[in-house]
Amino acid sequence: MQSRGAILLLIIFITICFSSKAQLRPVLDIDFPDPTVIEANGRYYAFATNTGSGGNYRRVQVAVSDDLQDWKLLGDALPQLPAWASTHFWAPHVLYHEELQRYVLFFSAQSKDTSRQRMGIGVAFSKNPEGPYIPEPEALMIDTGFKTIDPMVMKDPKTQKYYITWGSDFAPIKIRELHSSMTRFADGSSEKVLIPAGKDKAYARLVEAPWIDFQDGFYYLYYSGDNCCGAEANYAVLVARATSITGPYTRLGEWNKTQHSVILEKDQNLMAPGHNSIIQDKSGKKWIAYHAIPMDRFKEGRYARLMYLSPIEYKNGWPVVKK
Repeated sequence: MQSRGAILLLIIFITICFSSKAQLRPVLDIDFPDPTVIEANGRYYAFATNTGSGGNYRRVQVAVSDDLQDWKLLGDALPQLPAWASTHFWAPHVLYHEELQRYVLFFSAQSKDTSRQRMGIGVAFSKNPEGPYIPEPEALMIDTGFKTIDPMVMKDPKTQKYYITWGSDFAPIKIRELHSSMTRFADGSSEKVLIPAGKDKAYARLVEAPWIDFQDGFYYLYYSGDNCCGAEANYAVLVARATSITGPYTRLGEWNKTQHSVILEKDQNLMAPGHNSIIQDKSGKKWIAYHAIPMDRFKEGRYARLMYLSPIEYKNGWPVVKK
């Protein structure tokens, strides 16, 4: 009887694992949009767009995990209001700066300039990965509309220079070299266009949320489009690659002549997956972290964006997401 019971449990387990109806579960079953995941001091930290209201409001959400699967919320990584900003703290990105021996937080926020809608990208510093991060009094850059959002900063493994990428609002995704202080652009630098909008068949009317990963001599630029949120959500992750961090980048759809650069999009379980980061775990395996809306909740009119993690591999020169 025990043998039959064990066999029955094994059959059930295999059926669940390989059933086409099995759902990918979120690692954080809360509203946790635009996730950036980093490794620091042997642990993993995730940062996300603002959430909550009143006493529960958090400008930059932060959570911690020992294994990328079980996460604990820590609170607000940016408890101090930056002098130049008012509300809407979006798309945080964090990296460790070896020369400064500080963790650096880049974030999007609405300017206090109420004469017209203006979004900016700010910078904050902390000795600890979880914060608290102390913001600089001035924004790194501010522009009208939503052009200056979704920052991602990378130290170029070839040149050892720091670069920031950003972009949205139907404008191109851009890149520019940063000064080593992280508080201003490098002297003599200028912005360059990496990806213009409208170049792919789908999800490219608006492009945003850039993330660059370096693998086997290529810089892989991940980006998302068209609409991240709400009842009209229609979002996916696309990719392009280059041999220099500043480009020129070749889109996957350009390379394979399909004009379809998507590597992660909606399916029967998830709606509007996107705004990703790439994290390499302690064993060397790479994962793509992203937000998505469970399809059953989307149909019920519940649009919270939960955090998911999926393995990602590079095959034949391009990334493949394994859900």
